[in-house]
Amino acid sequence: MSSFAEIEAALPSLSTSELQRLEQTLLHLYRKRNVPIIYDDSYGLWTEDDQMAAVGEALVLLDQPAPRKDHP
Repeated sequence: MSSFAEIEAALPSLSTSELQRLEQTLLHLYRKRNVPIIYDDSYGLWTEDDQMAAVGEALVLLDQPAPRKDHP
């Protein structure tokens, strides 16, 4: 089997229909492997890992100090 780097290098040469087929294959594999899925529709998946990553990014923003506004 090809390494991930080889697969990644081949992606730009795929046609749009081949990329769509690949995407459907990947979505099917996620479902088959019982990845914890929060949202699943024709546009794609939203998994627990996606949710945790989004929350982590939001918390980083919330933990930053608010910009100081000096009032005259």
